[in-house]
Amino acid sequence: MDGQGQQIKLTKKDVAKSFWRWTFFSHSNYNYERMQSTGFTHAMIPVLTKLYGNDKEKLSKSLQRHLEFFNTEPHFGGVIGGISIAMEEQKANGAPISGQMISSVKTGLMGPLAGVGDTLWQGTIVPILLSFAISIGSKGNLLGPGLYIVAMFCIMWTIAYQLWMRGYYLGKEGIMKILAGNMLKRVLTLSQILGGIVIGGLTATFVKLSTPLKIHAGTATISVQQGVLDVLFKGMLPFAMTLLVLFLLNKKLKSTYVLLIIVLIAGIGAGFWIF
Repeated sequence: MDGQGQQIKLTKKDVAKSFWRWTFFSHSNYNYERMQSTGFTHAMIPVLTKLYGNDKEKLSKSLQRHLEFFNTEPHFGGVIGGISIAMEEQKANGAPISGQMISSVKTGLMGPLAGVGDTLWQGTIVPILLSFAISIGSKGNLLGPGLYIVAMFCIMWTIAYQLWMRGYYLGKEGIMKILAGNMLKRVLTLSQILGGIVIGGLTATFVKLSTPLKIHAGTATISVQQGVLDVLFKGMLPFAMTLLVLFLLNKKLKSTYVLLIIVLIAGIGAGFWIF
């Protein structure tokens, strides 16, 4: 409440302003000590200023609690920003909400929503968009990368904005009900399946690897690739190379090292006429 005991009501414009700040500055001053806390606090400043602007001590404390460690997937995890705004508004208007409660909600949600966001965004949406873009771009058409960039930002901003605003209007209780239900689990399972299908399709289409080796048996000559490998398992070598890359990445090996290993394998294979 303000000095006259009147309710302080945020507008949709206030909440949206915080969203755009988060969108463009979520990773500003990103560091190992507090991760995204600076970007999150920057996004909250317009709201906190309106809620606590007449009380410098309360404003200072609200800024300090949002400077605590925070890290999540910025698009799907943005729903936490909306929830935080709703809780700050309720607190400023006299609701029994402590600063520790707001921090606890942020801490409790940032991990699960990071997992959800990474699965849906990096494991599903991005591979699907790339499958279309690479297919078009591989033929020399600049529409491929252009389509990927436009589609990515349109989808990203739409999802992020809707979740940010949904977090504000539903509040903590609404999001908790969603997380506690089976719907989220089903969405994640379907996304993982879809992501696997897309990755498999990309592997079969764009990973090219074959061997020129031949087996000579008397007067007969058998091609190892066509006569053996393709008969046993069509695309065995590309599939094996993909599994090797996944294995190395799962071992936390840097992507640059994985690329060097692939180059080394290719060099040895070409030098000995294996690939």
